Amino acid sequence: MFKFGKFFTSQRQPLLGTAQVQNSAGGYTWLLDDWMRLERFLVLGTEGGTFYISERDFTLQAGHLIHRCILADGPRTVSRIVAISESGRAPKNDPAIFSLAMAAKLGDEPTRRAAYAALPKVCRIGTHLMHFAEYAQAFGGWGRGMRKAVGSWFNTKPATELAYQLAKYQARDGWSNRDLLRLAHPRAASPSHDRLFAWAVKGELPSGATEDPACELIVAMDELSRATDVSTVTALIRKHRVPRECITTEWLRHPEVWEALLEAMPMQAMIRNLATMTRVGLLSPMSAATDIVSARLRDHSRLAKARIHPIGILAALVTYQSGRSVKGSTTWTPVPAITDALDAAFYASFQFVESSGKRTLLALDISGSMSWGTVAGIPGLTPRVASSAMALVTAATEERHAFVAFTTELSQLSISPHVRLDAIVKHVDGLAMGGTDCSQPMIWAQRNKVDVDVFCIYTDNETWAGTVHPCQALRSYRDARGIPAKLVVVGMTSSGFSIADPNDAGMLDVVGFDTSTPSAIADFARA
Repeated sequence: MFKFGKFFTSQRQPLLGTAQVQNSAGGYTWLLDDWMRLERFLVLGTEGGTFYISERDFTLQAGHLIHRCILADGPRTVSRIVAISESGRAPKNDPAIFSLAMAAKLGDEPTRRAAYAALPKVCRIGTHLMHFAEYAQAFGGWGRGMRKAVGSWFNTKPATELAYQLAKYQARDGWSNRDLLRLAHPRAASPSHDRLFAWAVKGELPSGATEDPACELIVAMDELSRATDVSTVTALIRKHRVPRECITTEWLRHPEVWEALLEAMPMQAMIRNLATMTRVGLLSPMSAATDIVSARLRDHSRLAKARIHPIGILAALVTYQSGRSVKGSTTWTPVPAITDALDAAFYASFQFVESSGKRTLLALDISGSMSWGTVAGIPGLTPRVASSAMALVTAATEERHAFVAFTTELSQLSISPHVRLDAIVKHVDGLAMGGTDCSQPMIWAQRNKVDVDVFCIYTDNETWAGTVHPCQALRSYRDARGIPAKLVVVGMTSSGFSIADPNDAGMLDVVGFDTSTPSAIADFARA
């Protein structure tokens, strides 16, 4: 019978002499400090909530957390927001925009200055700026600093780039460029800016626009509004690189229009529209368009330049392979070459990670709480599904690895990174659920005399069902096997808890679905 020796404590009780707190499931874990919690929020957000906390309550907690960080050190908070937003570590930029708006409206003077100065770094496109305006309105409306920062956002962009932003992102969140310009009332940086501002506010071509190279796109949009045949539309798209958002719905039913759009379509937009291009018949087995899309998805440099986050690719893979839209009743027949390319793109979207050479046990928490909510608000992408995908990236790097899944019991998994990602995700999602006991991987390894250098546990940290704490199980394993084993806790939700003992240098917390996670695990394993 497996024993831990002299000292062990049920997870329903705190460890003596520690600062453990009760988690949302009733077990006792450590509370992360506010800066680590801020990082988790900026990467994972709160969309979908968790099994134990509603999305509304989760967001309220996040709001209080951000406010505490702003009061403690506003410039440091803004610096973290900018760093995570610019690095592409987060699947969505909304948590960063929300936090920046709070800093801009609720911080002291140095914090507000830093937040407004950071606006173009965090809000890189028109949609981001409109999100910021919506959040800021809730925290205090429009003051002098807000007007100056928003006006500067428009004026500091080269006129040609500004035209693209105004044309592609005309309205979001109940805001329009017209609203922003009328409230900010910036003095135009150039005659071209003045014409573009006039077009955005009045909705018609201003005098001199047809002779102004910077206004080429909005002039093309005016011509498109009068087009009566597909050939004219496709010619205008190709000549002026018109984005999809500027094309009316009536023309988006034609594969010829999508073929023209594909030529200059940005990577993000291409991935979002794979199902539509398949449904209209542009993407089909062995077609020229399919070859183009497949080649782009397999182009590592193109993926990196476009800042494609792995979760975006995973969401596209899961949805595209299903052949059915998450919302609505739209269907399509997936093209195998596209599915294969998405699978390859998922791994390529992570930066190159050097193997640590350590024996790594990848342990997936498949308890009931992991099947609730979504990661970054992606429909169908639960922490349970996302954790299997994240673990595969480490497995693809670490040759000496094994997979297990656990609830209050543990089972070995016969899966490999050489198997298709969507098949593994489907397999893990079909495993039986149960309570949460994050000590199981260490108990199993000790009982079965398995030599492990690094335990990587993918979990929401809502452990409660074990008779011993995970940190006790790890120390018992170290003593029994004579191996200075380490523990990496990969948090798959932005809850404020961790099973890792902050006073043990052999335990590390990282954020799940952060593009830096695989490298952080490998670096920690080698240290």
